[in-house]
Amino acid sequence: MRILITNDDGVYSPGIAALAEAAAAFGEVRIVAPDVERSSAGHSITASRPLDYKRTPLKGVEAFRVDGTPADCVALGTYHWDKVDIVLSGINLGSNLGNGLWHSGTLAGAKQAVLMGLRGIALSTPSTETEPDFETLKPWVRKVLELLLPAGDLPLINVNLPAQGTPEEGLKMLNEIVIPQARAQEGFQSGTWMNDHGNGMGVVVFDTEEHANAAQKNLRPPAGTPTTFVSSSVYEVGAQAQA
Repeated sequence: MRILITNDDGVYSPGIAALAEAAAAFGEVRIVAPDVERSSAGHSITASRPLDYKRTPLKGVEAFRVDGTPADCVALGTYHWDKVDIVLSGINLGSNLGNGLWHSGTLAGAKQAVLMGLRGIALSTPSTETEPDFETLKPWVRKVLELLLPAGDLPLINVNLPAQGTPEEGLKMLNEIVIPQARAQEGFQSGTWMNDHGNGMGVVVFDTEEHANAAQKNLRPPAGTPTTFVSSSVYEVGAQAQA
């Protein structure tokens, strides 16, 4: 399996290095990522100038840097590397949840893969006062990849990893919809509700089984709440549910 990896935090981000290391257990890995941080670039592309595509020395993985957006990186990466099977984007330094996905460069990398007839998986983790512990995250990433890489019927997937815990404590897959007008209640803190009849498929990774079960019970919003349906995109609450 050929696995192309990109992100929006830049080719030297520790998140992309951790993702490449975890993904190497599942196939041949190549990184093609922006030369500098391109957070919140959305699904923009570069059409007004040529792009530089340069080999970059990274430990243990073949890597290239591009002076463009995550979508540019996926387009160039698949052009220069034949027979890519799947694109991974991340691990983003910061969750990608709710309305933030409209401008997420991380998710755009995965969406660009889908536009090119490939599968795309975006991965993110919360950003706090300290840098995420990527050694702790690697078991989560391996667990998620074990689940999702064989799932060929799921073209676009958004994954939010918790900052702590172990993969055995809870893993939920949900079809989702965003309702930005909803206020946080029933234990949810993000103001974003999930529903089980959207077109997008999401993976929500919870830090405890208790939180996973709490989210599973509260999938539907209150009756009469205004909704905004988003086709082929993924909106998640992640580990925000409280028992």
